[in-house]
Amino acid sequence: MRVLIVESENGLANIWQRHLQRMGMSVSRARGQADAIGFLSTEDTDVIILDLMLADGSALAVADYASYRLPDARVIFVTNTSFFSDGSIFSFASNACAFVQSATPPEDLAAMVEHYGPTEDATSRSVP
Repeated sequence: MRVLIVESENGLANIWQRHLQRMGMSVSRARGQADAIGFLSTEDTDVIILDLMLADGSALAVADYASYRLPDARVIFVTNTSFFSDGSIFSFASNACAFVQSATPPEDLAAMVEHYGPTEDATSRSVP
């Protein structure tokens, strides 16, 4: 499974990346909107872990671009604020599948990535 972490805080991104890699996932990272869109324009990604409050750029712009370029990619939004705590993020980002606090244990976040990522049947299917 291919995962993109879009997170401004390097230490947090490192923790998430290590947990995902231990589960056998291929993990790439971007620090902001420009890096994430540059990556998504050339690489396929199954799940995006996206900090809602990026230091550089807009998380919603990244999610919007991902829905255009990779319509099957799922986005797990993370935040350390109460912004969108009413669940309205799901009406702004059609590819949003989860919305969790940044302090969510990394093993729980990794389990969500595994859950929302493609199944083996979906990734290994051949098209006639």
